Parts: sequence; structure tokens; C-alpha cells
Amino acid sequence: MLYSESFIFTTREDPKVAECRSQKLLLRGSFLFMVSSGIYSYLPLGQRVLENVSDIIRKHMNAQGAQELLMSALQPIELWEKTGRDEDLKEVMFKFQDRKNRTLCLGPTHEEEITEIARKCIVSYKQLPRILYQIQVKFRDEPRPRFGLMRSCEFMMKDAYSFDADEKGLNENYEKMRYAYNEILKECGLDYVMVEADPGMMGGSASHEFMVPAPIGEDILFYCESCKRYFKEKGKCPGCKRTLKETRMVEVGHIFQLGTKYSLAQEAFFLDKDGQRKPFIMGCYGIGVSRLIPAIAEQCADSKGFAWPATIAPFDVSLVVLGDNFLKEALALREDFAKQGLKTLVDERDEAAGVKFNDACLIGNPYIVIMGKNYAQSQKVDLEVRKSGDKFSFSREELLNFLKDEYGERAAKPDTVKS
Repeated sequence: MLYSESFIFTTREDPKVAECRSQKLLLRGSFLFMVSSGIYSYLPLGQRVLENVSDIIRKHMNAQGAQELLMSALQPIELWEKTGRDEDLKEVMFKFQDRKNRTLCLGPTHEEEITEIARKCIVSYKQLPRILYQIQVKFRDEPRPRFGLMRSCEFMMKDAYSFDADEKGLNENYEKMRYAYNEILKECGLDYVMVEADPGMMGGSASHEFMVPAPIGEDILFYCESCKRYFKEKGKCPGCKRTLKETRMVEVGHIFQLGTKYSLAQEAFFLDKDGQRKPFIMGCYGIGVSRLIPAIAEQCADSKGFAWPATIAPFDVSLVVLGDNFLKEALALREDFAKQGLKTLVDERDEAAGVKFNDACLIGNPYIVIMGKNYAQSQKVDLEVRKSGDKFSFSREELLNFLKDEYGERAAKPDTVKS
């Protein structure tokens, strides 16, 4: 993509509305547009990041046999009345009446709806087990939206649900999801921890949270710098007896063994092998897709901007062109990158070198390639690794070999705009 044709409008000044580093940089870097408090639009750079996170989630969910569907955002309030959660969530639920005076809500979550789907579609133990998931917008009337995407009124979630005939099946699916969540967060480049948790209003028995250390976290764990372990209680580490350090954490994922809470309340039954009606044994598995973005951003940002993990970055390479006479060569280099499955943002704008460098660092693609004075003198390009700051001078062939070694041959995901 050419920068001059892109919808990227970075700013130098920190937005006054920004409460934390990730929110500040996502707004400055033209990833997000703030519509109102707690409501955001994803600009093209932000949409690319969101798609990359979603693709990682899909890959690992599909690998565990989960099937993707898409449920409705509008839900009849009667579904919620069956479980009593219309009262539990009444403070944050968006409710309204349609022209027929039916009371509807914008789904803050989807346990009730997926249970209704299973009740109508799954009739026999022979159709079990099943894991269904979606990536969809949720809505909650947050009393105090904070920290950009971290706590907003409209947010993207991946919610999955397992249906089993017995506890053994639930335990097996729960372990599959726990494994998938670990793989997802690793591929997102996150430093994270998994801890046992209270099921809360979701109900059920076993529950685990996946948490990321970040200054904007609303939860607190206690960390041992010697043993590299987290604990829920303040005090000294049981192993080395060192004093634990308080650490703020962001919850990015939560998995639950729901059991029969929803299936009994909604009379969702199947016939077992003896022809007896039994309630589904359910599990629920959520990841805050949009919440992952600021969590990753908090961990990958520095004083210059973002240094996104390669799996998350909007592009693989920022190609900074200094001088109109190099544009043809730059476009040819972009095509070479594309053959290796790499996406490139070509900055050919008529701007000062400093402006281009600052924007490249702010946007945070993994590699910044500079075609300028060095290219004119020796046919070599300069490369800076955004995360480490390491710098190299390469011939065209050396550069392509370096990136091939870094990335390998990758299948390029088709762009709607040529990259």
C-alpha cells in the first residue's frame, strides 16, 4: 500500500481524552477514532490489527475442532428471563422496545442464545460433543468507560460454548480450550499468566482466568521476582520467602465449566443412549478480542510508538522512500516482498525524513526499510528492526534473504488494497 493513498492520519500531540499509553498511541497512530466515551471506530490500521488477532484465535479454535457461527446481536428479553440474568445484568444491559412492543436487548453475552440453539438443534447423544464459537460485537452500558478499548460500551469478543453428554466430555473439551488459549496468547506475543478464578455470575464449577501484566489492569496479583510466579494473596513467596510485588493485571480471557446451569433453566435436553432425557453439560470460553489490542499495545510500546509482534502488526515492512527518483525501485522491492508473503507500507510522501521515520516508529511495523542516500551511493538499503533497534545495511538480495530467514515463506492473505 502507498502511504499517500492510505487512510492514515497520525498526530504529534497526545489526545487530551487519552487515559493511558495504549489509548494515546492507538489514537495518535490512526488505529482508532473515538466516536464518544466508550465507543470507537477501527480505522484501517486498527482493522488490520483486529483481523490479525481474530485470525490467530480462529486458527487455534478450529484446530481443536470448534466450529464458527454468528449469533444475533438483538435478543428477546424472554431468553434472559429463563435464567434470571435479566436481573443480574440489568445495570449494564441495553434494553428497548420494537414497534410491536417486544422488549429486546443488545447482547452483552450469548450463553442464553447458544443454549436455545442447542435445545432446538441437538436431540441425541450421537450429535455430541460439540464446540461452537463466534467472534462478535457485544454491548454493555458501562457506568465508567476507561482506557480506550479496555473497558468500552461496544467491544469484540470470541465466545465459545461446549456441549457434552457427561462430565468426562466436559473435562476433555475444557482442556482443549485451555490449551488453545495458551497457544493463542503465545502467538499474540503476550507475557501472560493463567490463574484459577471464581465463576461469579456465570455459574458452574471450575474456572480459569488468563491475565496480562499491565499498568492499566483492574485486577491485582502478587509476583515473586525470584521464582517468576504469581500469587493471589499478598505476603511472601512460599518457595523462596521473598516479599511479593503487587502487579496490576488485565483479564483477557476466561474459561468456565458451566455444568447444567443454563441447560436446566432453559430445558435444553438430549436423549442419551438409553433414551433418557438429560440436560447438556456445558462449558463457556471467552476472549476479549478487542481487549487484546490494548493489552498487546501496553506490552509492545516504547517512547517512539509501537513495536508490534510480527503476528499482529498491520504490515510486515514500512518502506521509507527518500527521494522521488527511488519510487520505481521501491515499488519493485515491494513486489519482491509480496512474493515472500510480506505486506508493505510504502511511504513515498513528500515529507521530511524525520516525519517519515517518526510515523514509521509510531505505527510500529516490525521492520523499517529505508531507501535513500545509502541506496544512491552503494545500491544498499538500510534496515532497522523496530523492536530491538538493530540496524543493518543490505543489498537487495541480502535484504530479501534476511527477511526470508526471519519469516520464512508465508502465504499472503489477500488484501482488498494492493500491499
